Amino acid sequence: MKSSCLTEVILPNNYHTSNFLAFHQRDEMGVSEIVQYNQIKKGIIWYENPALLTITIEKNRAKIRLDIDGDKDCSSQHEALSTLASHMLGLKQPVDIFESIYQDHPVIGELVNRQTGLRIYQSATPFEALSWAIIGQQISLSAAISIRRRFIQAVGRQHSSGLLCFPNYKQVMQYSPHDLRQCGFSVGKANALLHICQLINSGDLELNIPERENAIKQLTESLLAIKGIGMWTVNYALLRGFNYLDGSLHGDVAVRRNLQYLLNQEDKVSAEQAEKWLADFSPWKALVGAHLWQQQSSSGY
Repeated sequence: MKSSCLTEVILPNNYHTSNFLAFHQRDEMGVSEIVQYNQIKKGIIWYENPALLTITIEKNRAKIRLDIDGDKDCSSQHEALSTLASHMLGLKQPVDIFESIYQDHPVIGELVNRQTGLRIYQSATPFEALSWAIIGQQISLSAAISIRRRFIQAVGRQHSSGLLCFPNYKQVMQYSPHDLRQCGFSVGKANALLHICQLINSGDLELNIPERENAIKQLTESLLAIKGIGMWTVNYALLRGFNYLDGSLHGDVAVRRNLQYLLNQEDKVSAEQAEKWLADFSPWKALVGAHLWQQQSSSGY
């Protein structure tokens, strides 16, 4: 049995459609996401069922379709589907407030005005964002994409469309560290991801999107207590899965390189210098980091 659900969301006039699509087009093999023209098709797990999420962007609106394998009736899921789409599209981020504050800033004002409407596009779930952050620790983007692909191929369930769905924690728990090592995980990364799955399963870790700063602090502390999880991993996961705009990306090489370019500085920017510089932009540090990424790349972030 299959079911389908349709909805749509309104987009701002300055929405960066090409950047949203580029974020989901990093893996050219397209085992779990396919981007064509103005549309993305992505395999996801929807209430434990394989589903195909299709987001088609036309003018100032995004049309959303969810095709679910199994006996799940999605007639009552329109609000949840709209919430998912708005999350992934970055529409929950008050970037207009940020732009009004910094449009005349002597250093980043020109950058913000040139890139008005820039948002941080989100993974479908916080777990996907955290998994990707763990995979990407201290390796090149191309290597991380390759490991992510093999991970999805090994663990993900297939939708009837042929696309694989990014696995949830219940699926990952069925695999051993050795299995993840075969996908390219280091021992530390495999153990960290499996530990997270066990904590979620026991109820000791909740990957909900916090609304209060103290909840973000508590989540950060819980993640940092896990061996193999560092501050860069936490900040990147918060950036990509939790709509959190105040994480500091001072450890990111591209951020530091583009900050050096912005400041017209001969010497390379150190992580310490970048951290101090970004601190002045709280509570928007991560969004400033995204603007730095974007200034020299159409899909770098």
